[in-house]
Amino acid sequence: MNNDERSVLAVGGFGLGVVALAFAGFAISRSGDSGSNGSVTAAVTTTAVDVNLTEFAMTPNMLDVPPGDVTIHVTNSGNIPHNFSIAERNLTTRDLQPGEAQTITLKNATEGEIAFQCNIPGHAASGMKGMIHVSAAGSATTTPAPPTTMSYQEMDKAMTERALRFVNEPKSTFGGSALEPKILADGTKEFDLTTSIVDWEVEPGKIVKAWTYNGMVPGPSIRVEVGDKVKIVLKNELPESTDIHFHGIRVPNAMDGVDPFTQDPVEPGKSFIYEFTALEPAVGMYHSHHDAQTQIPNGLAGAFIIGDMPLPASLADKGITKIDQTVNMMLNDAGTIGLTLNGKSFPATEPYSANVGDTMLVNYFNEGLTAHPMHMHQPVGWIIAKDGVPLKEPMAEDTILVAPGERYTVVYHFTDPGVWAWHCHILTHAEGPQGMFGMVTAIIVK
Repeated sequence: MNNDERSVLAVGGFGLGVVALAFAGFAISRSGDSGSNGSVTAAVTTTAVDVNLTEFAMTPNMLDVPPGDVTIHVTNSGNIPHNFSIAERNLTTRDLQPGEAQTITLKNATEGEIAFQCNIPGHAASGMKGMIHVSAAGSATTTPAPPTTMSYQEMDKAMTERALRFVNEPKSTFGGSALEPKILADGTKEFDLTTSIVDWEVEPGKIVKAWTYNGMVPGPSIRVEVGDKVKIVLKNELPESTDIHFHGIRVPNAMDGVDPFTQDPVEPGKSFIYEFTALEPAVGMYHSHHDAQTQIPNGLAGAFIIGDMPLPASLADKGITKIDQTVNMMLNDAGTIGLTLNGKSFPATEPYSANVGDTMLVNYFNEGLTAHPMHMHQPVGWIIAKDGVPLKEPMAEDTILVAPGERYTVVYHFTDPGVWAWHCHILTHAEGPQGMFGMVTAIIVK
């Protein structure tokens, strides 16, 4: 990338997001009242606790308090909306935006245990839950620190610095590389997949425990042709059982990879062989179907392509007559991986490049817990297939909403040079007060 391109990114870049910070306070009161008969009513004990929300944890997730009223100060320190809910008391905060806080009061907590969680779909399953333990031995925590804000100059500086890191910093290892098969004597294509937990850098300096196929996120991409005999050898080196489901791929029932219906779980240290013939074209995915709400968001997913996607002849008058490059883009929003494109969060995401006149084919795969509206600046996207099935006519879309489990095949034709942002258009998935993060990358058109 030359200096002009860096300048375009730094100066022209992308829109700046402003996240409002809400302030909440609370008062702790004790009261005693003397009755007319001279007796004294016992004071009600009020305990103050702080709970911090992030992706995807509630800290602390175990609260020890004495009986009485409990004032809970909840702060969202994450990058997407979260809430705090106690279902048995019908008590909840609003959906807190990043940086917001709210105080709620649990009245008359008696000895025992009271569960809490985030009620946004998928968040509790990803770890956002905990327990209040009420006992005479419980004790209060410290009161919350007041929230802080930054000036617009500080915000501008932080945003610019973060954008320049995308340009200037070297990138770490990317996942999703093509997996070359072993060709067996009868022509069968064998692909070996090993599941294991590895250290994975999701953004510069942030290392997480990723659950991987062959040590990468997403797992290596698999490509075969219609009519190929396919053999997948799964070796499990995880601390729990797993399996592989071939999502959107036509396979015999015994090869569907859904224990306990179609097979036994593949236990730690064990292996399993999947064998089938690729019967028809597909844009599919392979992923775990065992403890899937944990294993998939933590990284156990990859692209599986059968055959070529035909390019509609009706796009020729748009200058689209051939594909110059293909990109598989895996979307995620949960687990240890979090808000990412192909297992990376901005500024660690992979930049792309093209020339004016080029056409890029993009396969979007959503392996997350919520839908993502994907938006590339400037060129219109032509949707040519949904879930691997070609449309009768291509459909022009500026923003393509990809729900969990869906695949969209989209072509982009580049007509204007520059650095163009490419991101999820749920803004809290892409920008914060410190600048861009999460589901953002860019394409440089020369």
